[in-house]
Amino acid sequence: MLFLKKDEYVIPQQLVKGEAGEFVRITDMTNPKALPVDPTFPFNQNLQLFLSGRKLLLDEIPFSLEEIHNHYLHGYVDYRQGVIFDGKRLYCCRCGNKDAVFFASFHCARCKKKCWYCRKCIMMGRVSQCTPLIIWTGPTPHFSFQKSLKWQGTLSPSQKDASIKIKEAVRERKELLVWAVCGAGKTEMLFEGIEEAIQSGKRTAIATPRTDVVLELTPRFQQVFPDIPIASLYGGSEDRHRYSPLVIATTHQLLRFHEAFDCLIIDEVDAFPYSADEMLQTAAELARKKNGSLIFLTATPKEVWQAECYRGKRNCVILPARFHRYPLPIPSFGWCGNWREKVKKGQIPLKILQWVKSRLVSGKQALIFFPHIELMEQALPYFQKMDGRIEAVHSEDPNRKEKVQAMRTGDIPILLTTTILERGVTFPNIDVAVVGAEDDTFTESALVQIAGRVGRSPQFPTGDITFFHYGITRAMIRSRNQLLRMNRQARMKGLIDS
Repeated sequence: MLFLKKDEYVIPQQLVKGEAGEFVRITDMTNPKALPVDPTFPFNQNLQLFLSGRKLLLDEIPFSLEEIHNHYLHGYVDYRQGVIFDGKRLYCCRCGNKDAVFFASFHCARCKKKCWYCRKCIMMGRVSQCTPLIIWTGPTPHFSFQKSLKWQGTLSPSQKDASIKIKEAVRERKELLVWAVCGAGKTEMLFEGIEEAIQSGKRTAIATPRTDVVLELTPRFQQVFPDIPIASLYGGSEDRHRYSPLVIATTHQLLRFHEAFDCLIIDEVDAFPYSADEMLQTAAELARKKNGSLIFLTATPKEVWQAECYRGKRNCVILPARFHRYPLPIPSFGWCGNWREKVKKGQIPLKILQWVKSRLVSGKQALIFFPHIELMEQALPYFQKMDGRIEAVHSEDPNRKEKVQAMRTGDIPILLTTTILERGVTFPNIDVAVVGAEDDTFTESALVQIAGRVGRSPQFPTGDITFFHYGITRAMIRSRNQLLRMNRQARMKGLIDS
């Protein structure tokens, strides 16, 4: 899109009628400024609800350019630069990318120039030098829901302490790390803090790296906050055009928001891709209001954060025990030789075979984690010789949801999986094995999460977790030591019964 620049404002080329002047790209303008808000203007409330707190391409907005521009002229909408080039460095105003590797150029038919665009966030639609980002600059929607929490459960003393700290962070607009072991009940700890935010008219978002977790969390929050409109955002979501006081979204969806949230909660902050992608971390910062609270949830914070917590340099609350007061299952290490070569030759290492047969005989379900899809699929037929109901699942599996559901209903006795099921899913009574625990795929964080699949239910609080390996790694040792340390802390605090 090109603009005709007047003294105090700009006009999109499509709306120019008979006026002379030079048409320029928004990136070539010198500090374009938003116009002052006209309080007498009868703005479109539907446009306000759609655009408030967002940063969108024109193609993403289901309103006419004429209406958008009319709101711009009265100070309610602004055109912002998409990609900036200062003569030395390119910068994407949507995702914050500064890495030259992730920019590319083309001869643009719209601006008739060499036009740079950002490849880092192109999955959200192309942002280029002649692409404006549209934001709402008028008044934000107001809401307040009193006594919105309809939850009949109770919190354990340690959960209650965490809940109080979360409410304090919301109220005082602070940053907080909630370091809670797998199965500690992190979701329940959030309820009162979110109620505090909603009652105060603070828009809140829960961001998580994976769509599976969004799909699992949304119905849980809808059940306990039945009167609050909740938007569930992920790729292909039907809620993407909906304004809501409470948003549950993948971290990628935060790219479309601009200073939208008074309270931003990032679940599984250590998980891929958020933990490894600076773009997603920048998106979270840009989506939060400058004075908004920021709450991180994780069972496995990075080493630097762990050290800061223990030294008192980071505002945090640590929950070393599960709500059912049983200790965390501790993984055992089982050497299984060169398992890769055996799988390629059509064999399963004897120790793994014995482990699987034991579960089939006892009727106990199990998850078996593999580091790579190809090796898992090669091994599957040999597991199925023991029981034809054994299945495998991975991120590209078109029947992924059906297989996970069949595991929940007990139709699948043993499910082979990649790290896709390391977090965000709960099966009540399972054992877990990791094949090739020495592989780089299995970081300390991943191994702690995988071990956390075992013993989550109060009815089945124990279980076996075995790391089968061809050499013990630092990640394996650190993951086991972390679980042992949490059990020691829990015993010292009187949070477990044995």
